[in-house]
Amino acid sequence: MSEQQIPSRLVFRIPGVAILAALLLAVCATPIVFAGPAFAVLLVIPLSIIVWVVRVRTTADVDGLVVRQVIGRKVLPWDSLKGLRLTKNAGVKAVRSDDTEVALPSVRVRHLPALALVSRGRLDDPTEPNPSAETEGDVADQPTEAAADAE
Repeated sequence: MSEQQIPSRLVFRIPGVAILAALLLAVCATPIVFAGPAFAVLLVIPLSIIVWVVRVRTTADVDGLVVRQVIGRKVLPWDSLKGLRLTKNAGVKAVRSDDTEVALPSVRVRHLPALALVSRGRLDDPTEPNPSAETEGDVADQPTEAAADAE
């Protein structure tokens, strides 16, 4: 039986195809830019989208999480995290020990099993069944002596 390989690092980022959308926006803005020199400012929008796509990401490894924004980054060791909070739009926020929250860019609810695997047990995997709930269910499914006598 082969053992499951645990990745040493996971990177959650915006898909690179989004750069193509920014380039298409730049091509569409080009005729407007040639209409007057003041409209050259419009090219800043596609450029800022490209910088955002390349820069923003969340990296998870054995030591913790690294959240990188357009400007700056935050290092969140596993020991400093109280847990994770799920948002309404399937996003995930890390909750620090002091109850402050840090949004995890590009991390979604479907990524929680992978985060639990990389954290080496520091985070619980919500998709795995709870062993205590299984034993309670087994007891409830067994007929009692009074029910067996009635049949």
